[in-house]
Amino acid sequence: MQDVHRIIEECGNATFVVHNYYTGEKDTVRVDPDKIALFEDKSSLEGLPDACRFLRFDENGKAWCTVHLTRPEICRMYCCWRLLVLDANGKRAGRVMYQTMFVPDNDAISQLWDQVKPTLEGLSATEWDDTVIRILTEFGYRVRR
Repeated sequence: MQDVHRIIEECGNATFVVHNYYTGEKDTVRVDPDKIALFEDKSSLEGLPDACRFLRFDENGKAWCTVHLTRPEICRMYCCWRLLVLDANGKRAGRVMYQTMFVPDNDAISQLWDQVKPTLEGLSATEWDDTVIRILTEFGYRVRR
């Protein structure tokens, strides 16, 4: 998630402006009052250089979003996507969630998906991913794992 959200401004009082690398959106987030001490202790992120800057683990190993109350929309919608599909402008066009559930973000890719979906039946997991990536790339989309 560090590649998705980057802190571009510290506003003080545990408030930050974050930039979404993929969508270009900027959001202001604030560390939840009950998680300030957890946020200030960065030791739980050692060894996780790509983790979201607002993720922390407590002493029991439970993960916490320290800006949960003000988290950006993409975080609110997040549900374990495996593949992120971006259009030619770098804007999110869709996501593959779970094993093979495709969630389109616009009508164009939704219509394309309706055409592609029958060709994917019976493929192994690796073949499915490779075929989806190849087809979407041929149509001008970028796919990130």
